[in-house]
Amino acid sequence: MHGYVDNKADLTKRLRRAEGQVRGIQRMVEDDTYCIDILTQVSAVTKALETVALQLLEDHLSHCVAEATREGGPVADEKLREASAAIARLVRS
Repeated sequence: MHGYVDNKADLTKRLRRAEGQVRGIQRMVEDDTYCIDILTQVSAVTKALETVALQLLEDHLSHCVAEATREGGPVADEKLREASAAIARLVRS
């Protein structure tokens, strides 16, 4: 079972909202909306996706990584490497 299972409904709701925002941005471009207004919406959807990413990361650390570290061994090392790489990707984006 994945660590996000307890937050699945909230994550799905946030992703649907972000999907709607992206569709709205597409319509804004099609309708030749003012650039700054489009950028404002891009910023909002970016923040929404960052919130989803941070929640998934928190769930991964508290469930998947914590469980692997309790077991120890190479699986724990791999989970820690995965988490570190995911954090690095989030920081760079």
